[in-house]
Amino acid sequence: MPDMSDIEVIAPHFKRRLSGVTSTIIQLVPRQIDAGLGIATLGPGLPDSLPKMKYRQIPGLWRALPGGQPRIWHARRNVEMLAGILLRDILGMKLKLLFTSASQRRHTAYTAWLISRMDHVVATSAKTGSYLKVPHSVVLHGIDTARFHPAEHGTPRRLRIGCAGRIRHQKGTDLFIDALIELLPRYPDWEGEAIGRVTSEHQGFADELRRKIAAAGLSDRLRLADETTEVDAWYRGIDLYVAPSRTEGFGLTPLEAMASGVPTISGDVGAYPEIIVSGQTGAVVPTGNLAAYIAAIEPYLADPDLAREHGRNALAHVRANFDIGNEVAGLDAVYRALVPSGS
Repeated sequence: MPDMSDIEVIAPHFKRRLSGVTSTIIQLVPRQIDAGLGIATLGPGLPDSLPKMKYRQIPGLWRALPGGQPRIWHARRNVEMLAGILLRDILGMKLKLLFTSASQRRHTAYTAWLISRMDHVVATSAKTGSYLKVPHSVVLHGIDTARFHPAEHGTPRRLRIGCAGRIRHQKGTDLFIDALIELLPRYPDWEGEAIGRVTSEHQGFADELRRKIAAAGLSDRLRLADETTEVDAWYRGIDLYVAPSRTEGFGLTPLEAMASGVPTISGDVGAYPEIIVSGQTGAVVPTGNLAAYIAAIEPYLADPDLAREHGRNALAHVRANFDIGNEVAGLDAVYRALVPSGS
C-alpha cells in the first residue's frame, strides 16, 4: 500500500474486465514510476505488481501533497470522471482532474458535461481531438517495446493469421472469419485464430461463427479461442494481424502486433490510419468492407516473405514513433503544466 505523501497522480480503474484502458494502465504505470513519477492505481482488475491505493486511503486526498500541491486524478472513463468530480467538488478534496479521451464520435450531453468539469483533457489522436469542444493536448499512445517484441527463431510451424478483441459484431470478428473462410482453402500453409472474451449477450454471435467455420470444413485451421493474459506471447506466434473493428477509440492492438514484428491490416477507424503505413507496415481498408479485407490479406498469404518484410518495417516504425517512452514524456508535460512545481 503506497504512502499517500508519495502519490502525485491517481489512475482510477473502475472496471474488472480486460479492456484497452486496462492494457494502457498496465503498460504505462511501471514506465511512469521508472521516470520518477509518484503514481498509484485505484480499483479492481489490475495485476498486483502495480502500486494500488486502498479505498480506505481516499480520505487522505483531503490533504494536499507536501508543499501544498494538489494531486492529479487521471480518469479514462465516464465513471472515473464522475468520481473525480464528486471527490473534488462535493467533498472538497485537493485534486486536479484530467481525462484522457479516446472516443471518435460525438459525445452525449452527459459525457460532454463531465468533460467540461475537467481541469484538462488529453486526446489520444488528432482525430479524437476533433470531437472535443474544450482545449486539449494530443498525446498518442505508445507501446512497451520491451514486453512486445518479435519472436526468436524457433520450431517451424504453420503460418498463422490472428485477430484479438472481444468476440462481437462491433469488433468485426465476423469480417475476420468470413475473410479466412474465403482465403484459407487456397492457402493450406496458413491457419487463423481469433482470441477474445465472449460475453453472454454475444454468445449467439460466437456460436454462429463457429457454425460457419464448421460448415466450411475449417475447424482444424480456424478457431475462436479465449482471451489470454499472455497476449504478448500470443503475438509472437502469429505472422499477420487483422484489426477489423467497426468502431474504435484509439485501438492498441495494431501497435502490440507491429511491436512484435507482425504486419497489420485494419479498418480506417480509431487511430489506425495514424499508426499503420499502408504498403509498408500493413494496410488500412474501408471499415466493414469484407472484399477489401480479403484483397488486403491475400498478398501476404500468397507471399509469406512479404509478411516478413512488412513485419520488419512495422517493428522499426513502432520503435521509432510509438515507444511508450514518448507517451510517458507527453503525459509528464501535461501533469507539470496542470500542477506546476511549487503551486
